[in-house]
Amino acid sequence: MTSPPAAPAAGGQQQRRPQPKSGRPEGKTTGRHELSRHARFAEISPEVGVLDERALSSALADDPTAFQLLAAMTTATDERLRAAAIRLSASIVLERARAGRPALRGVSRLRPVRGSADGDLDLDASMDGLAQARAEARPVALDDLTTVQWAKASTAFAVVVDRSGSMTGERLAAAATIAAACALRAPAEHAVLAFSGSVDVVRPLVSDVTPAVVAERLLRLRGHGVTRLAEALRAAGEQLAQARARRRVVILLSDCRSTDEDGTAEVARGLPELIILAPADDHDQAVHLAALAGARWGTIQHPLDAAVLLDHLLDTRPVAGGLGS
Repeated sequence: MTSPPAAPAAGGQQQRRPQPKSGRPEGKTTGRHELSRHARFAEISPEVGVLDERALSSALADDPTAFQLLAAMTTATDERLRAAAIRLSASIVLERARAGRPALRGVSRLRPVRGSADGDLDLDASMDGLAQARAEARPVALDDLTTVQWAKASTAFAVVVDRSGSMTGERLAAAATIAAACALRAPAEHAVLAFSGSVDVVRPLVSDVTPAVVAERLLRLRGHGVTRLAEALRAAGEQLAQARARRRVVILLSDCRSTDEDGTAEVARGLPELIILAPADDHDQAVHLAALAGARWGTIQHPLDAAVLLDHLLDTRPVAGGLGS
């Protein structure tokens, strides 16, 4: 993979690829010998095919690195261990996405409402109604009053997940957390796409696919192949073009090392709003692309903190040079 390109070239068409079968997944898997390098592995998985949920819960409570082990186990060569780790990881990321949900001031606005008992009274806007009631010598009615209420602006999301050769269990866990967070924030209109050499639509913009299923699908992905970033961003824009929401946000999870000189920056600049979330240990190209495209960006230190970072960036207006975290 290379840095974000400067010259445009023809991009491919959006493609669908069948989901991996329940057996051996695509790409590299992780054997028990490698997993056993973590001090708690023997306690959590005492034998082949076994994941002790009680031991895992205990480890997660007092060992910050335990989730790294769980994320690694989602790539286990042991099929039964892998399936159990994916199921538990999906449950944990959904729980974190719900628990960390803040007020999201950046996607709300004040609106005037006439004839409502809720909200704060807007005296200036109510003066005509009050004068009319006084002129007619009658009590003031709700229809004479205007209140001000907070209303969440309609938002549509397209989450774009880099599934090229740099993907790991932790990065997939971060992607699953973001996808779950978007499902909670925009349940009606949110798309999830994964890409390497082609683009896979994990969830179309309008779908009845549940957040739990999306999380599991993401956790089952395996990193492999090239990184056609412009094609992925173009596909995300096509998904959002169908949205009815007034705010449309593409959320890209990638190190942004595009393989081809495919006009990535130009495509990114054409998106209505772009947020880039990059790995904390590999974000230089993401920062570069954000600067070229006028996007906001942040780095993910821990996969379970991804939803909080997203909310921070959604709530922050663009500033010169982007926003780092």
